[in-house]
Amino acid sequence: MNNRYILCLFLALVTFSNCKNQPVTSKVTVEISNQNWFNADSLLQHVQVLSSDVFEGRRTGTAGAEKAKTYIIEALHLYNVGPLGAHYEQHFDFKNGNKEYKGVNILAGIKGTEYPKEYIVLSAHYDHEGIKNGKIYNGADDDASGISALIAFAEYFQKNPPKHSVILAAVDAEELGLVGSKYFVENSIVPIKSIKLNINMDMISRSDKNELYAVGSYHYKQLDPVIKSVAPTGNIQLTIGHDGSDHLEDWTYASDHASFHEKHIPFIYFGVEDHEDYHQPTDDFENIHPDFYKNAVHTIMAVFQKLDTMQL
Repeated sequence: MNNRYILCLFLALVTFSNCKNQPVTSKVTVEISNQNWFNADSLLQHVQVLSSDVFEGRRTGTAGAEKAKTYIIEALHLYNVGPLGAHYEQHFDFKNGNKEYKGVNILAGIKGTEYPKEYIVLSAHYDHEGIKNGKIYNGADDDASGISALIAFAEYFQKNPPKHSVILAAVDAEELGLVGSKYFVENSIVPIKSIKLNINMDMISRSDKNELYAVGSYHYKQLDPVIKSVAPTGNIQLTIGHDGSDHLEDWTYASDHASFHEKHIPFIYFGVEDHEDYHQPTDDFENIHPDFYKNAVHTIMAVFQKLDTMQL
């Protein structure tokens, strides 16, 4: 069966299945579409599909992860975003405990219009916890939300070509020790010194307090005024913290941005505080906060847009 057909079929099933369950509605579609940056309904559909039982929790090296990889590549194809190198897949082998794994990063590239030799890496991880004790850990917030945001960026770049070259990195094996992002920076397809910034998105689709945290400017002071200058979309509270400068848990090494930080590459990590479904089989699509999520992605794009205008 053609992979493009599979993608379209998944999207159709998502749309019709919601007639009986939670509908994929878009209360803030008008607000977001004024900027014409991405389709809010598609953003939600990608999360719903990737966090469905079909993908069996997307554990690294499993059939579910292979299905997720195929889905993400086909979504990038649909938005005419090509691979960073000769092909999308960056394969790597590693050992965790006594088990050997085969991981795959998915890397796409967009050439910049003004700074083509300088790169901004937009990253999110597509792996999750898989199946444990017969229960599927679907990982809707962690991190189907970040992957769907990457796909939304692919859509955004169709009508808004970036000034810097951009790498869309859907990395594998984050849950097993940030292995995919470490491999990416250690085996960079582009010169590592040409990577000027990493924007990492991991858990961005729900918050009871409407708080989206931006982590990184404590370490890279030049980013602080840019983040503070962005007006968040809707009722989002864009908060700088969780970076070692306050009494909150330090997230500097909490996700894939740590691999870039260790190479002294500036980063901004966007995420939310842990919730009751974090790393639980209940991290399902039905428990994300759609309006918060759409506003969060739009806010992240606004930060990217400002940074992209600067010589980094």
